[in-house]
Amino acid sequence: MYELDAIESVLREGDADEAIRLLRAFISASETPSDRAYYLLGNAFRKKGDWQGAINNYLEAMAINPDSPARNAYTIANEILDFYNKDMYNQ
Repeated sequence: MYELDAIESVLREGDADEAIRLLRAFISASETPSDRAYYLLGNAFRKKGDWQGAINNYLEAMAINPDSPARNAYTIANEILDFYNKDMYNQ
């Protein structure tokens, strides 16, 4: 099984699908929940443009560790999603 540093490297190299697969396997095999794994999984979903998947995993990371870097990522994701102008899509 991959360690989180190796999985994070896969994600940084741009292979979000492989990172998601590895992170899901890591989470399933772990005896204790890992806020970092959920944070990385959120980042992988964000890279794919799946904002709901990203937010769900950031929330999971924050439930495990309220001081997780997922808190900042969650805030930024919500700011991005709140930014778009709905009227622009109805012209």
